[in-house]
Amino acid sequence: MRAHARARRTLITVGTAVGAAALLLSGCAQDPEGKPEPGASADGKGKTTLTVGVFGAFGLQEAGLYDDYMAQNPGVRIEQTSIERNENYYPQLLTHLGTGSGLADIQAVEVNNIAEITATQADKLVDLGRAPGVDKAAYLPWKWAQGTAKNGSTVALGTDIGPQGICYRKDLFAAAGLPTDRAAVGALWAGDWGKYLEAGKAYKAKAGDGKAFVDSASGVMAAVTGSSAQRFYDEQGKVVYKANPAVRGAFDLAASFATEGLSAKLQQFTPAWDQGFSNGTFATVSCPAWMLGYIQDKAGPAGKDKWDVAAAPKPSNWGGSFLVVPKAGKRAEEAAKLAAWLTAPEQQAKLFEKRGSFPSASGAYRLPAVSGARHAYFGGAPIGEIFARAAEGVPVTVIGPKDLVIAQNLADIGMLQVDQKGRSPQEGWDAAVKAIDNALDQ
Repeated sequence: MRAHARARRTLITVGTAVGAAALLLSGCAQDPEGKPEPGASADGKGKTTLTVGVFGAFGLQEAGLYDDYMAQNPGVRIEQTSIERNENYYPQLLTHLGTGSGLADIQAVEVNNIAEITATQADKLVDLGRAPGVDKAAYLPWKWAQGTAKNGSTVALGTDIGPQGICYRKDLFAAAGLPTDRAAVGALWAGDWGKYLEAGKAYKAKAGDGKAFVDSASGVMAAVTGSSAQRFYDEQGKVVYKANPAVRGAFDLAASFATEGLSAKLQQFTPAWDQGFSNGTFATVSCPAWMLGYIQDKAGPAGKDKWDVAAAPKPSNWGGSFLVVPKAGKRAEEAAKLAAWLTAPEQQAKLFEKRGSFPSASGAYRLPAVSGARHAYFGGAPIGEIFARAAEGVPVTVIGPKDLVIAQNLADIGMLQVDQKGRSPQEGWDAAVKAIDNALDQ
């Protein structure tokens, strides 16, 4: 997910969703007090101390997973360090990997950084694919591939992912003469993002001018781009977004939402966007699983049963993280065992149940905590079923080291000019390309 957006989590239970958002985006999370020094040690009482370094409110500690592991392994003590924002955390991680010092026994890695980690740091990380208890078949193939280096070693195990749906306002759909049942809504655009645009035109025809169908053109672009196997880089690591029809097609399609008057012209994760959820400013938003709690928080009690969620036109993913084990750690073997346990299907199911982080381990989808999960705020939507189906359909995507730079410039430089300033799609594209070339020194 975006660097400043690790979403509020909603507490999930089988058959319902507890109506409370858990914690703010990582950008608002607080560092815990009394940080332990990184590196494993013995505490003098016969226990082995393992440290875990994360960014923001990562969820493992908050969901009680460390306590569970320590109860099952009385000889182990787990201590977590957290840096508030990933943009501060990640450069430090690279520095520590470079020097081989200052590392926690387990480190978290955000999905936008995983390509650089597997490409440049794999020799400094334990091959977790060989760790006891790790079953490759229990993980989504595309998520497993993201954590695997070119030499075949799987140096990162996935924690959560962000499979996407379309969240929509039932009352606004009804007023515009569109269906409100989530299956019928999903059928409006099934299999084709272009049908999503057509649904928007039908909405506008009945709802009238000033009634936006989507929150932003940039949000549409991110969702469409996320459903493509090849985006900004090719398999050889070459930047190819300019010539990739999937990227330009996503840009042009999203721009149509702006030029057709279907966008609320908002920038995501701004106060105006937040207010739009409660004010009925827009009828739909592309929403990963982690965004449901965010919507519930921003729309408030008045939005309950007005919002619902349907399948997206095509499976797409936005967000997710990994765990890695540095070889420089003093207790790498014990750390690998803990990392394998934390990312096993059973623990991922609990993380989803407690924090709303959708599992990257497909083996969790059969467990009741996921398969039976419904969200009371969203009309009892079977979110476990909806997002599991989306997750299993996401293509194995090529991720490059500067994916985030390219995506942010396409959105905040290119698409924002089209959406908010009325520039033509070509002008927006050219501005984004210029900014990306400058950022990549091309």
